[in-house]
Amino acid sequence: MGGTTITNALPDIPRFYTAICEWMACVTYLLVIYRRVPLSRTITVGVLGLAGMIGIQYFDGAMPLWFWVIGMLLAFGGMWAIVRFGAGTGNREGLYIAARAFVLAELVASLHWQLVTFLQYGVGMPPREPYASLVLVVTYAIGFVAAWAIERGNFAHDAPTNTTLQLSVGTVAITIVTFAMSNLSFISTNTPFSGTVGQEVFYIRTLVDFCGFAILYAQQEQARRMAASAELASINAQLNSQHQEYLASKENIEAIGRLAHDLKHQIAALRAEVDPEHAAAGFEQLEASVAAASAQQHSGNPVLDVILTTKMRTCADRGITLTAVADGKLLADMSSMDIASLFGNALDNAIEATSKLPDKQQRLIRLALYGQGRFTVIRVENYYDSTLKKDSTGALRTTKRDAARHGFGVKSIRHIAAQYGGEVTIRTEDHWFVLTVLIPR
Repeated sequence: MGGTTITNALPDIPRFYTAICEWMACVTYLLVIYRRVPLSRTITVGVLGLAGMIGIQYFDGAMPLWFWVIGMLLAFGGMWAIVRFGAGTGNREGLYIAARAFVLAELVASLHWQLVTFLQYGVGMPPREPYASLVLVVTYAIGFVAAWAIERGNFAHDAPTNTTLQLSVGTVAITIVTFAMSNLSFISTNTPFSGTVGQEVFYIRTLVDFCGFAILYAQQEQARRMAASAELASINAQLNSQHQEYLASKENIEAIGRLAHDLKHQIAALRAEVDPEHAAAGFEQLEASVAAASAQQHSGNPVLDVILTTKMRTCADRGITLTAVADGKLLADMSSMDIASLFGNALDNAIEATSKLPDKQQRLIRLALYGQGRFTVIRVENYYDSTLKKDSTGALRTTKRDAARHGFGVKSIRHIAAQYGGEVTIRTEDHWFVLTVLIPR
């Protein structure tokens, strides 16, 4: 289109190959990102997408040369549609994944055609079947399987990809620069970054596409690490908050216990001095209230006792029946902060869920702590009467509007269990939400 022509120009990549490559790049990312739609829909979108990508490429090939850029935008739009509807992503996440798939497709297509032209024009391999198809199958298989193996650890399989506006804009910018630089020689050879010989042009194209893919991979890796660090910081902040709540509750319970002890003596003195019969009932009622205030749990673990006593009072205020059978001695090897956070989060989630039930008879929470074989079992059950939101691992998703600032309760429990080599499972049956923690002893 401008400048000097390419010496020993080689044929460009066939449109059919380009369409297959772009489609396979989309499929690769559909296999590694979090899908929010049924598998049947993904397969349907994939089949239609393949036909659509082939149609777009042949349509672009029938148009004049000035249509080239528009044709590439149409191809990118087709890839975005496959990702958007095949995985059920949002618009921004779909744009981000499509941009990464576009660079991957450019890399594999360029690598394949570089090998084809080298074997045909450099080595002299005949360009007939089955040699041509064999090179395509092997190159595409190695390229996309390698990309899948590299990228599967770079994306969450149970949550949408966290794509900020800055990340999306940066990815699109890198994609545009990569595509422009890799195809610069086809536009003009009269630049410091262009090639002038056929095989050299494809080498530059493959190298630039590989660099673009590597940069996007590093960008996603950094974004994933930053998100993990932010989530861990939020979990740690919640752990500290739960521990501080435990310390405050411990002080309050001890103060109430002392007050109740003193009041018992005062009541005994007043009963000896005052004789009216009608006052006896009032004193008995006062004594009963003091006894209720001084009632504390005795599980065998002082930290758990404070948590259960505090949560039982909260449940009493909200009309919730909490029953607990716990052998606190099983928690001897667990730190006080972890005990407070694990049981505090589990009971807080149960209390929040049952508080919303209109029927007070359904406001039920059951807690059990016992040993089974070589495991310590912690089970918290609560009745529910609403639709639960869970991800593919069974982790409960927050129902609060500000999801970025909530939803760390179950994650915090998983984090604590993992520290002790344990596991967390969540199941629902007959309107009972059951959270079970297994910790090796």
